[in-house]
Amino acid sequence: MLTIKILTGDDLPLLLNVADGVFDHPVNESYAREFLNDPRHHLVVAVDGDVIVGSVSAVHYIHPDKAPELWINEVGVASSYQRQGIAKAIMQELFQLGRELGCKNAWVLTERSNEPANRLYHSVGGQVDSDDTVMYEFDINQE
Repeated sequence: MLTIKILTGDDLPLLLNVADGVFDHPVNESYAREFLNDPRHHLVVAVDGDVIVGSVSAVHYIHPDKAPELWINEVGVASSYQRQGIAKAIMQELFQLGRELGCKNAWVLTERSNEPANRLYHSVGGQVDSDDTVMYEFDINQE
């Protein structure tokens, strides 16, 4: 039986039991504990039995001149569970959480070439920003 769940600090044991392909790397227990105990970080998961098979992570934040926003960091579903509506279900649960937190919008970045992600984001009402957005990454460990 598949269930959708918003994880809390009490869910560390569950977060340590994740199907391959949901995250980019194995879950680090220390990072997971810190994430789950940070009130601005959110993780909505799809659980089959006692195994996480899908997840979406986000951060809600505030800025001095803007209403709260929900930045969606990453969506992942184990390959054997893909194309079953799981990603859409966890995204919709995340949007509901965002509304409860007072967020006025949510946003995510992806590559134009990532067809599955683009299909998902369109299917849950996402619109491509009209600006020509450019993302920069910084290796802050280099001096």
